[in-house]
Amino acid sequence: MAGSTAAERAQAIEGFAAVLSDLRDSVGKPSFRTMAGRSRAISHTTLHEAAQGNRLPSWGTTAEFVRACGADPADYRERWEQANRVVSPAGTDVRAEPAPAAPTAPPSAAPSGPDQPVRRRRPGRYAVLAAAAAVLVVAGAGVAWAMATRDKTAPRPPARYAASDCPVHQTNPPVEQPEHRGDRASFVADLTLPDCAHVPHGQTVTKAWRFKNTGTVAWSGYTLHRVDEPQRRDQCQTISDIPVPDTAPGKMVDVKVDVTAPTAATFCFVRFKMVDGTGRVAFPGSRPVNFQLIVD
Repeated sequence: MAGSTAAERAQAIEGFAAVLSDLRDSVGKPSFRTMAGRSRAISHTTLHEAAQGNRLPSWGTTAEFVRACGADPADYRERWEQANRVVSPAGTDVRAEPAPAAPTAPPSAAPSGPDQPVRRRRPGRYAVLAAAAAVLVVAGAGVAWAMATRDKTAPRPPARYAASDCPVHQTNPPVEQPEHRGDRASFVADLTLPDCAHVPHGQTVTKAWRFKNTGTVAWSGYTLHRVDEPQRRDQCQTISDIPVPDTAPGKMVDVKVDVTAPTAATFCFVRFKMVDGTGRVAFPGSRPVNFQLIVD
């Protein structure tokens, strides 16, 4: 789609935004704060922006949006790729997302724009989708070639990582302020089971991390919430919420969890986000903490 025009790119972006909006509408139009609470891996402002049609969201944002609506991201991958081929001529995954044109309210503020019904003027949803489809048809052989070779030109993240992918490097989420002004956490070390450690199948082992409260907010009632839910039978099993001992500013804390490996060889890549005592993500702009284990 090297020859796509600005109008065609705008149509593709609007069309995909309509797809996400339709999905959200189909499940009762939950607020974006509610969706962020379900995801616990992405902020409500990022979810809100994904449905506005101002730019194409990254695949990571799209997947979290779809999961927050209770749907399977795999069902939306092809539609995202179609839009991405129009928007990004090289056919590469859109990862860098520019900051919104207007500032948004900080997470600690009262619900405002992102949680209100979306009011914007745009072409009818079905008309937009039809226009986007027409753009792909006009491309003809070029699109057919891109679709046939998309595994080479647009690598898609594997549905399940393998031991050969270890260590998996996570991308940074969009910049967001902490839930509580002055709150801050620093990862210190993996105390047990460093990345790519081998564990026997069917065994229970203990994973431990060390963090430091480098902010000015005391941690009380905080937990590490497992992002990758529901837990699959062929994955490493843990409790969903790992208690974080109360930690004063300037102090370090060790957080431990028992991990039960599945009965067959596999690779476990499990992520957690720190949430406060009310269940809100404490640091939406930070990458999830994780463990990566090779089960033999």
